[in-house]
Amino acid sequence: MSACVEQSRKDVDGAIATADDWMKGLKGNERAYPLQCLAVVYARQLRWDEAEDTFLAARDALLADEKVHRAKLGGMAANAALADSRPGAALASLEQARSDATSAGDLALAGELEIDRSRALVALDRPAEAEAALNTARRDAAQDADTWLLSATLARRLGKLQDAQFYIETAAGLSPVDPAIGLEAGVIAVLSGHDEAARKSWQSVITAAPGSEAAVTAKSYIDQLGGN
Repeated sequence: MSACVEQSRKDVDGAIATADDWMKGLKGNERAYPLQCLAVVYARQLRWDEAEDTFLAARDALLADEKVHRAKLGGMAANAALADSRPGAALASLEQARSDATSAGDLALAGELEIDRSRALVALDRPAEAEAALNTARRDAAQDADTWLLSATLARRLGKLQDAQFYIETAAGLSPVDPAIGLEAGVIAVLSGHDEAARKSWQSVITAAPGSEAAVTAKSYIDQLGGN
């Protein structure tokens, strides 16, 4: 599996041929790993629909009791669907993946899947359900900075600025130099009337990731803020 995925970094066509050859003569559960490799190759090519279908085929090839692996593959399929702007399809895969992870007793994985569920639910304009998903994620995947960043963003959009401030501070504590966290911290600060704090957050993004897209965004925010 790892050799096939590594090959895909340098030789996509060769990796597809490797996965196809690997599958020849295999049946049932044995097909899951070459299918997973093939799905990774499709994702590298941004062939999201094919990647989603192949991740799901790999999941379905597994035995019913291999719930953790099934959950991970379902999550991968969902992320391919999200990348292809199909949150409804993503949500369906994530519901099954969450059920598999929970029944396997892997609450950390279930929490990570809730993060992706929240993304899908936001895209579907179902903010209350997204908020509930993030409540669970903060409990079960509390060390994941994305949990807190997405919580902060959603709380800010819902006008819950005190909650948003707490969440973004927690995210920054877990990942101090993440540009996305710095951008969101600045937005929350300026909406709370703390312009200088916003300026410092955005300047930290420029310092940490000069030349990046996030730095360009931070510079535009500072320019809009005006002043020194």
